[in-house]
Amino acid sequence: MSSALPSAALAPDALPAAPPQDAQVGGEPVPPLAPASSTQGFWRSLIATTRPSVVGLVFFTGLPALAIEDRTWPGWGRSTLILAGIALCASASSVFNAWLERDRDKLMERTRTRPLPTGAVTPLQAQIWAWFLAIAGCSMLAYSGLGYGGGWGGAIAGVATILFYVVVYTIWLKPRTPLNIVIGGAAGAAPPLIVDAALHGQIGLLSFTLFTIVFLWTPPHFWAISLFRKNEYEHAGFPMLPLTHGDEFTRLRMVQYAAAIVPFAVLPALTRHLSVGYGVFAAVVSGWFLWKCLQLYRKGGDKLARSTFFASLAFLHLLFSAMAIDLLIF
Repeated sequence: MSSALPSAALAPDALPAAPPQDAQVGGEPVPPLAPASSTQGFWRSLIATTRPSVVGLVFFTGLPALAIEDRTWPGWGRSTLILAGIALCASASSVFNAWLERDRDKLMERTRTRPLPTGAVTPLQAQIWAWFLAIAGCSMLAYSGLGYGGGWGGAIAGVATILFYVVVYTIWLKPRTPLNIVIGGAAGAAPPLIVDAALHGQIGLLSFTLFTIVFLWTPPHFWAISLFRKNEYEHAGFPMLPLTHGDEFTRLRMVQYAAAIVPFAVLPALTRHLSVGYGVFAAVVSGWFLWKCLQLYRKGGDKLARSTFFASLAFLHLLFSAMAIDLLIF
């Protein structure tokens, strides 16, 4: 990044007059969205680069980690600092990812209308926005530790997560190996570890269990997408598992990962950090997700792959909601 940035770098009037016109999908020109023409539209586009739905999921998986180790909730002030810091770090990672992949995003149906491919946000604006979010998020995590006697653990974990997502996953793994989403999933699974590091300065068994659940969930979730959007990933040059090893192999791997989640989902009940009721619910909902993956393995098809993708989202929301509710009640 240039050391001398224009003062209007983030102003709406700094947007290009028209987005790039050279991107094509399936041989057809991409119909770009018009750049944001107002301050409100510009900030809406800027926020969209953070992928709010993904950030919300990251925030959501960090929530039970606030109380599960100690079986008591920290104060509202510290909880807010930690969760806000995690959300901002996740936002920064998404924006850095969007900046790095802006040219490939033009080539995929599901990403070509994002703010950077359409020109609604310029690469320079995205860089400044990403650095702002990263600094703000890591500062909050630092204060959540130092201000409450917990040390630098949360801030270090936040920095490490951003670097892992941007450098290891986006730059190195994603364009080179079908293991991209397996190894790279560690970044998206990190919120419970960041919470524990911010609270205690170390990583405990239960926060690692929550990390493992999300880590194992990530591959089948994204492989479901890659099954019904295989041609788009091929066009963009991403070596997703269905392209390198075939659909049947991918569906089998989804079943294996879904099966591996089950013991970790019920473990908090076995250690008595959560109730027996949670344990029964976790067994049922993780068994349901495994059944969805088995159904996809046996029958295949884009329709079932899409259904399994939505089932994966429902599963993770149900499981972590049950954890939070259990902790609030008991």
